[in-house]
Amino acid sequence: MDRLNPQFARHLYRSVQSGLRARGTVMKLYTQLAETLAARIEQGYYRPGDRLPSVRALSQEHGVSLSTVQQAYRLLEDGGLAVPRPKSGYFVPPRRAAPALPAMTRAAQRPVDVSQWSDVLELVKRGARDGLVQLGRGMPDVTSPTLRPLLRSLAQVARRPDLGGLYYDAIQGSLPLREQISRLLVDAGCQIPASDLIITTGCHEALSASIRAICQPGDIVAVDSPSFHGAMQALKGFGMKALELPTDPINGISLEALEMALEQWPIKLIQLTPNCNNPLGYIMPEARKRALLTLAQRYDVAIIEDDVYGDLAYRYPRPRTIKSFDEDGRVLLCSSFSKTVAPGIRVGWIAPGRYFDRLLHMKYISTGATATQPQIALAEFLASGAYEPHVRRMRSQYQNGRDQMIDWVMKYFPEGTRASRPQGGFMLWVELDEGFDTLRLNRALLDKGVQIASGSLFSASGKYRSCLRMNYSRKPDAEQEAAVRKVGETVKALMAEMAGMQAEA
Repeated sequence: MDRLNPQFARHLYRSVQSGLRARGTVMKLYTQLAETLAARIEQGYYRPGDRLPSVRALSQEHGVSLSTVQQAYRLLEDGGLAVPRPKSGYFVPPRRAAPALPAMTRAAQRPVDVSQWSDVLELVKRGARDGLVQLGRGMPDVTSPTLRPLLRSLAQVARRPDLGGLYYDAIQGSLPLREQISRLLVDAGCQIPASDLIITTGCHEALSASIRAICQPGDIVAVDSPSFHGAMQALKGFGMKALELPTDPINGISLEALEMALEQWPIKLIQLTPNCNNPLGYIMPEARKRALLTLAQRYDVAIIEDDVYGDLAYRYPRPRTIKSFDEDGRVLLCSSFSKTVAPGIRVGWIAPGRYFDRLLHMKYISTGATATQPQIALAEFLASGAYEPHVRRMRSQYQNGRDQMIDWVMKYFPEGTRASRPQGGFMLWVELDEGFDTLRLNRALLDKGVQIASGSLFSASGKYRSCLRMNYSRKPDAEQEAAVRKVGETVKALMAEMAGMQAEA
């Protein structure tokens, strides 16, 4: 942990109350106990590194069952306020030293045509079984035992005598799945009925169909920078221009720069990832989300909100979406199960607001109906209650992976290396000395069985060449540490070579 979350208790109470109201019940004892312990931690009664009271001691102190205490500790663990140690109990996580944050990105002078396709292709053309330690791909951990109910559902759907999984489903998508997604969206602050959702073939189709529904070739789209390369390559394919906005690694895009851009350029659309951003990992503060929506309303601009990592936020509850504040339907909320469950399922969705009819047409002319079998299996997975335990486990694993990855970067990378402090997801953004070439770094690493993502892939114009993105979704192990060590050692070797050439010159 880089720091403890001072707002956890307040957010915990609000989220749990909201969730329980939706179920028609009252607040549970374990949530009250979790709040009490969270308040004591935040107030310094228990300090970083301290052992928290045993399950039995808390049971006796508060007059509750052992299972109630265990549930309370699970909530604290999800919020990053307690860590279990085998046979020792729960402890307040220590404060960790961390590298400096990356610098705020610089403003673009003008909209540009998107480039970098050949480098993006080099990253995505390699499969998961190519013998590489793939630190560069946006791949979640699909080995968790919490996915077994989904695997059973997939197998059962294939064996059903009615062959329902072999037929086309509605172009809008499976109704049972849309109903389950509608329930999930309550946690993101949204009240969106199933009839207002469209199932897509992953979030990538959701983003590209949304862009096509709003924009024409030559239109200008404002994007956070660095930004997801898939969305920018969609702009390139559709003949649109990107205007990169300076972005803070904690607060997200500069609203001041956005307002100036809206005054200066005929921007048609704002596209961004405000929750657990890819690649910087920040969660945009709620006040800034509201302010951004106000700007979009003032200039009558649509917003595409990519929330594919939102359910993987480390804090509790998960952050609200910009869509949750949208009252006039200008926000198109896009997401999928590719990062929370498995990318091979290829199931995503859009809540397109006022653009519903356009999106349905874009869906029809791009892929038609989404594959039926995974929709049925996912709907059953969600309805069974298996999704939340799975996501809870992944949040904890990814937060631990983040802390370990940052430790390895500090250990193996050159002094002065900067790194992001992700608040969710499983991506770390690393910034090296200006002038360093991470495209060259990746070529050198491929010969050593490791792949990273060069920072230039996340810019329309090829900026951030001295940066890289690394994945920490798998449980930390010796192979992953060896891969990060290879990256750090290769960085040092290339820096030494570069310094030698400069000295000779």
